[in-house]
Amino acid sequence: MYKNRWYVLGVFIFSVMVTNAQIAKTPPMGWNSYNCYGSNVKEKEVRENVDYIYTNLKQFGWQYIVVDYLWSYDNPPISRVSDANQFRLKDGSYVPWLSMDQYGRLYPNTNKFPSAFPDKGFKPLGDYIHSKGLKFGIHVMRGIPRQAVWAKTPVLGVEGITADMIADTSSVCSWVNHMYGVDMKKKGAQEYINSLLQLYASWGVDFIKVDDISKPYRDEEIEGYQLAIKQCGRPIVLSISPGATPVNKSNHVKQFANQWRMKGDFWDNWKELNQMFDIAKNWEGVGSEGHWPDCDMLQIGKISKRGPVGKERYSRFTDDELYTHFSFWALFRSPLMLGGNMPENRAIEKDIFSNKEVIAVNQNGKNPKQLYKKDGSMVWFSEVQGSKDLYVGLFNIADSAYEVVVDFNTLGIIGNAKLRDLWKHYDLGIFTKQYLNTIPAHGCVMLRITAE
Repeated sequence: MYKNRWYVLGVFIFSVMVTNAQIAKTPPMGWNSYNCYGSNVKEKEVRENVDYIYTNLKQFGWQYIVVDYLWSYDNPPISRVSDANQFRLKDGSYVPWLSMDQYGRLYPNTNKFPSAFPDKGFKPLGDYIHSKGLKFGIHVMRGIPRQAVWAKTPVLGVEGITADMIADTSSVCSWVNHMYGVDMKKKGAQEYINSLLQLYASWGVDFIKVDDISKPYRDEEIEGYQLAIKQCGRPIVLSISPGATPVNKSNHVKQFANQWRMKGDFWDNWKELNQMFDIAKNWEGVGSEGHWPDCDMLQIGKISKRGPVGKERYSRFTDDELYTHFSFWALFRSPLMLGGNMPENRAIEKDIFSNKEVIAVNQNGKNPKQLYKKDGSMVWFSEVQGSKDLYVGLFNIADSAYEVVVDFNTLGIIGNAKLRDLWKHYDLGIFTKQYLNTIPAHGCVMLRITAE
């Protein structure tokens, strides 16, 4: 009996890893509503971003459209944009009441998403996104709504079990009070998560971002979501957040998630970008087909239109920092999720998001590694799949112009090499032994190097 249980678990883990690799063979690319709209994106705005990506960016590989954070919450007029708390009345009920069905499953708020009325959920929006040849994603908070626990809603698919019987009321989120954790040891817990994924699959969801599950790391709940995905009948990318996901959980997270956050929310300042280089170094060698360490959304373009951090603005990164930001995400092979409001893109955003050669670094690279980081310079590289060529990023991490150099022998290249600048779409020529470039403060050069 004991041996058989471990055999079944081993078969499940193997099947999950195979499925993950098939679902996210390359880092997912798309758009997420959080950086520009926080907890209060409206359906009209989602559709405007869908239309922009369909017209301007789909041909470059951008495909996921992710509705983030609190789509079942109405953001009442008395609340701040970032205020997402419910309050309890004397009878124990909650206000504002989240949109929820009889089985304790949250639905989109119809003031935010009119096409969900009366009980259509996200299916109309999902159908619209799919009609453009794109894929649909949603953000969810882990666990079960507190109001479902108060109402003792039945769990779909299991007789005699209600929400209060599977909730772990000691397991709560520190920044939003809508949910309790689910005790995965309780009868009905897995069936509840199964019912969620069955609902999401019926809406045409292709991607779920499960929040409040990476820090602290919730092994059993993560496994529960992946198991539910496998039984829902639809391939769905599992992204977990917010981070920092513990590095010592790398084997587990590779088995059960497609992408996972390496830190808390990333925002548009150089200090955080510089820190990301070291955080990524800790995860070096972990990413592979179906399993991607996640640097977080791209802070490029018009952000914080209704929160969540600071005033409405274009990214505070300098132009050089914008190229460094995108280049490093691409070279490290992080998922690429656009964070700005796409219809307000300027020329620089259009240039960055449509560069086929740099996007190929993300989608076609292999085994990204840091060559060195010292003084004011840093070099990362990766292999070009199907070739002996290398992608190489030269980064100036100093606060003034700095000469960054790469010696070819440290890359395994003896003698001459042909270099191409990927941002400029320009062949630089043949170089012997090394290449050096004086790069502006916080800037970068992205190269493809071919041994001659």
